[in-house]
Amino acid sequence: MLRRLAHLTIAHPKPVLAVTIAVLVLAGLLGAGASSQLKVGGFEDPRSESAHVQRVLDTEFGGSPDLILEVTARDGDADSPAVAAAARSLTRDLAAEPDVVVMGSYWSQGVPELRSSDGRSGLALLHTEGTPEQRARVGETIVDELPTDDPAIRVRAGGILGLTNEIEHHVKSDLVKSESIALPATLLLLIVVFGGVAAALLPLSVGIFSILSTTLVLYWLAKVTDVSVYALTVATAFGLGLAIDFGLLMVSRFREERDRGHEPGQAVVETVTTAGRTILFSAATVTVAMAGMLIFPTYFLRSVGMAAIAVVLLAALAAVVVLPALLSLLGPRVDALAIRRRRTRLAMPSRFWRRTAAAVTRRPIRMALPVIVLLLAMGIPFLHMQFATPDERALPTDSAARQVTQAIRTDYPVDMSDAVTVLTERDPRALEAVARDISAMDGVAAVEGGFGQYARGVRTADPRLGSAEFTSGSTGFMLVRLKGGAQSAAAQDLVRSIRELPAVTAQHMSVGGDTASLIDSRAAITGRLGPALAIIAAATLVLLFLFTGSIVVPIKALLLNVFMLAAVLGAMVWIFQDGHLAGLLGVTPAPLNLAMVVLLCCISFSLSVDYEVFLLSRIKEAYNAGADTTTATIEGLGRVGRIVSSAAALLTVTLLSFSNGLSFMQMFGIGTALAVMIDATLIRGVLVPAFMRIAGDLNWWAPRPLRRLHARIGLSEAAAAPSRTREPAPIGSPKSLATAPDSSAVRKCTRT
Repeated sequence: MLRRLAHLTIAHPKPVLAVTIAVLVLAGLLGAGASSQLKVGGFEDPRSESAHVQRVLDTEFGGSPDLILEVTARDGDADSPAVAAAARSLTRDLAAEPDVVVMGSYWSQGVPELRSSDGRSGLALLHTEGTPEQRARVGETIVDELPTDDPAIRVRAGGILGLTNEIEHHVKSDLVKSESIALPATLLLLIVVFGGVAAALLPLSVGIFSILSTTLVLYWLAKVTDVSVYALTVATAFGLGLAIDFGLLMVSRFREERDRGHEPGQAVVETVTTAGRTILFSAATVTVAMAGMLIFPTYFLRSVGMAAIAVVLLAALAAVVVLPALLSLLGPRVDALAIRRRRTRLAMPSRFWRRTAAAVTRRPIRMALPVIVLLLAMGIPFLHMQFATPDERALPTDSAARQVTQAIRTDYPVDMSDAVTVLTERDPRALEAVARDISAMDGVAAVEGGFGQYARGVRTADPRLGSAEFTSGSTGFMLVRLKGGAQSAAAQDLVRSIRELPAVTAQHMSVGGDTASLIDSRAAITGRLGPALAIIAAATLVLLFLFTGSIVVPIKALLLNVFMLAAVLGAMVWIFQDGHLAGLLGVTPAPLNLAMVVLLCCISFSLSVDYEVFLLSRIKEAYNAGADTTTATIEGLGRVGRIVSSAAALLTVTLLSFSNGLSFMQMFGIGTALAVMIDATLIRGVLVPAFMRIAGDLNWWAPRPLRRLHARIGLSEAAAAPSRTREPAPIGSPKSLATAPDSSAVRKCTRT
């Protein structure tokens, strides 16, 4: 199939490129509007108890404040006549806006809780109406039009919409910044790797095609489902990285075939037939790894998984169709615009990686054991990993929304946004009995509802609170004010205790709020984590079995991935949770975002398997040509080591360029880059050769029924050679030469 596709491509390269250009133009026209349809958030489970509470509040009670304005006096205090007049004027203007409800203001109601402890600031609580997208746009408009030059007051925006508005702004601006760094840096490094401009532009063209095409996919996807704004960032970074991997493999293999004396057309055919098969298997493996993200209920993981699948499939398509068309047109001119002449070209065997593999295979246990100990030691901090949903700490310290959120938490009597909501849809009168018990719990400042207020088990009369505010027919709710932060361990224990109260369970009451949302989101992810891991592991085992005919090598790949991921997650806890290097990176230590941890693991696993397929393809090719396992391992690492290390270096630069701005995006970029470097050096360079040497011919073992199955449906880069189920013939013997698909591979094995 690939051979026929290659012949078709080289016969009609210009029509192929014409269609490619048309797709890129369409993607540029429609995909440019994709970002405006993407959403910030997606970390909550929409079917959870806390999400249900929020929907009821929005429909029955007009919602809760989602935009909080802090008005600070430039001179004097919040009660100064000029300050009060300016604040009242501001709230009147906001109340006149469509889809905006002023739910409370210190200057309108004189509520003490809305005045800061130093008396210089006060709060205005706003609620926006409409769909989530409409509310986001209204909030953005309000924030953009806040007065900046009023002589009496200074206004800053916070709350949910204030935070999401700034996060969205940072994500989009950081993406532009990252692309402006990644693309030129990648091109320069590719020129260094290939030694010329023409060859360097080929992998980059694959990346540009896959990224722009993915924006078109996201544009249509956003019309039918919720898509996270982070999907665009991940697709850009992931697409560029895979394009580098695929492009390096294809161009280097094309050069190798040209060095063997093939004409450009035949070299393209051989490249697509060999390296193209490796790329398709790699893309299939990465796709099934990312497909595990589709079972999670949070649309952040689901949409990012969709974007990653789209970009890997499009990158593979570009590598086996668009890139061969370019190669067939360029021919010998692939080396045009040479900047410098490399002594050792990328397609040539690497003396360094050959020697490394030889050294490891001579002393496999002595070489592998220190690496395993190092990776496990790096993973020790993982044992005390903590999780949270993204909050204001993800933003830079100079963020206005972050400053307002922190000010509300520290400078006001009660943090209005940290309240726990207890909802009943049966009998609102049942809330008072529950309120008395909850108010006596540790960590509770007060409980407010239509019944008034309870504190420490004692009812407090409060004429400001009426039943109409908390009751609508048979539905009612109350607010549990917390003494600590909503994401603290104490707050989480409190919510669990409330949910376990006999009266709450008997009356089928629901508990919501930020703390409950954190608990529910974590439960939604951890509850699906087992099935997701099972899908990823099973699919990887099946595909690698089809690729190699072995069940030992796929198990080895999964085991080594565990070592790599443990080290990476331990490092992320050490940096972003424990706070080491936090000052250097400009981040605030905080529990990790569980959804981002899952994404980091899936992307890192995918790239690791990508390199695994690259290396196995060369090892299996040499093994099928007649080499024993150890010699084939040395030959394979010597052939592909330079490609993998070059791809890893390029991908590391790309990922690090995307690790700016928001702290959890920094964690993703730095964590994935670390995973790539560990995999390309310690895993591929040490642990894989050591394992292959220790296992010997056991590497290629499979039960007899599976061997027969692989003989019928299995594929590999060296598909022309029969799968070996017997002891290999001596290297260079007539028997081995007769079964070799390419005598040049045997000659290289013989020299080794």
